[in-house]
Amino acid sequence: MGFWIFMLVCDLLIPLVMICIGTRFVKNPPFRINSVYGYRTARSMRSQAAWDFAHRYCGKLWRTMGWVMLPLSVLAMLLALGQDIDFTSFLGGAVAVIQCVIMFVPTLVLTERALKQQFDSNGR
Repeated sequence: MGFWIFMLVCDLLIPLVMICIGTRFVKNPPFRINSVYGYRTARSMRSQAAWDFAHRYCGKLWRTMGWVMLPLSVLAMLLALGQDIDFTSFLGGAVAVIQCVIMFVPTLVLTERALKQQFDSNGR
């Protein structure tokens, strides 16, 4: 039971981080374009307006996806309740991999598509 709780907590970290960072990006995004912190792609860094738009858009996506993934992760891990350590670790790892794919692939595709529709190649 202790290992199951550990895996559950590990699998809840990604959705919780997405909710927290998403909320931060929406309410208080990085003020200036920088190469250290924020949604940093070539398209988002072309202008301050593109930078601000990308953070609001990506923040809303992450916050929404985090809230959707949170209960789904709990439900997935309930399948491992009472199972052996091998099954629990396999399922917990699979959930984490799926969460990472959901965190990066749709976010990049959808945010970059929105930036492309909203701004020209110079970020205007």
